[in-house]
Amino acid sequence: MTTSSLNLSGRVAVVTGASRGIGYFLARELAAAGAHVVAVARTVGGLEELDDEIKAEKAISGKGEATLVPLDLTDGKAVDRLGGAIHERWGKLDIMVANAGVLGVIAPLGHVEAKVFDKVMAINVTATWRLIRSLDPLLRLSDAGRALIMSSGAAHSARAYWGPYAASKAAVEAMARSWADESKNLPLRVNCVNPGATRTAMRAQAMPGEDPSTLPHPSEIAKTIARLASPEVTETGQIFDVPSNRFVRYRMPE
Repeated sequence: MTTSSLNLSGRVAVVTGASRGIGYFLARELAAAGAHVVAVARTVGGLEELDDEIKAEKAISGKGEATLVPLDLTDGKAVDRLGGAIHERWGKLDIMVANAGVLGVIAPLGHVEAKVFDKVMAINVTATWRLIRSLDPLLRLSDAGRALIMSSGAAHSARAYWGPYAASKAAVEAMARSWADESKNLPLRVNCVNPGATRTAMRAQAMPGEDPSTLPHPSEIAKTIARLASPEVTETGQIFDVPSNRFVRYRMPE
């Protein structure tokens, strides 16, 4: 399936971290396919720019709308209210993309400050759990709920100096797999995504000496990820590896 053939008309999608990077371009792709995107991020300017892009595309294609939600995902009560607001307006949710995340620092574990470790876990793990908790009931009301949780190869490579980030991504993968097993008999499909090395601000922070021109632009990565929101996707409890363009299958529990 190509992105151009993806039809999400009538579907509602939440994308966190939508003000820049992969989240920004993924929100655009989902809107271009006809979805109403609930764009969540802390940076109002980035959200407004996204809204302008979606409106410009709609003027041409007639597809896509956005609702902007400036929100700090560490505000648990605000995340809880998000689910209630979506239920009140649409009565369901079709797509959830938990994309927001932070790197922390690249350093030996014993040198990481407690406040840095706590922030990585608060945003990458706890906020993702709060989002799942808030939106799971709405996704269950969809005829084809799709949840995508952004992970990283770091969760498996566990490279030196990447400890907090690697641990956080391993944690969200474990949560996603449990959630997928809980909902395996429902129309809800839950998968993780490893986007691979991408030309983003986070990548530049992690690899300051790397030439960004050698990496794929997040707009390219977003086109691949958007396909996973399709009702045609049947896999659940897996991780989609963007660099190899395939699902990496975990062994699901008996």
